[in-house]
Amino acid sequence: MKALVVYYSRTGTTKALADTLAKELGADMEEIVDLKNRRGIFGFLSAGYSAYRKSLTNIKPPEKDPSAYDTVLLGTPIWASNITPALRTYIVQKKDALKQKKVAFFMTYSGTGMEKAMKSLTDLYGALPAASLEIVKGIEAGKFKEKLDAFMAKLKS
Repeated sequence: MKALVVYYSRTGTTKALADTLAKELGADMEEIVDLKNRRGIFGFLSAGYSAYRKSLTNIKPPEKDPSAYDTVLLGTPIWASNITPALRTYIVQKKDALKQKKVAFFMTYSGTGMEKAMKSLTDLYGALPAASLEIVKGIEAGKFKEKLDAFMAKLKS
């Protein structure tokens, strides 16, 4: 299986999970770079508002073509019970290429809203994922191994 892990991470939590998944699968990685400044308190507030409104944003053009892979994993933190504008934009831009692939979702969050965010992501993608993984913030080694193993089993089946 040739896999690509695509993710957006503002604070590094989703990146850490993406790194783990890529290592487990021997996958290539693509970080989605939001060209809007999301740093600091104003960036944080703006990010939540943009996610709540289901806004798109400007992202750096991706370097990897998802159509060159069998499996694509899409990852995002949850902001205001929604997916990030950066991942939303990536999916809109790459929707045709993603439709032909086995796609899985992974999300990190520290509060609530996972169900709403998963529905939003599934609706945007237009189908159920082959597998999904939701991790509450604090992904230290071993604390989510059981969930990770179940996710990997589904993905590899």
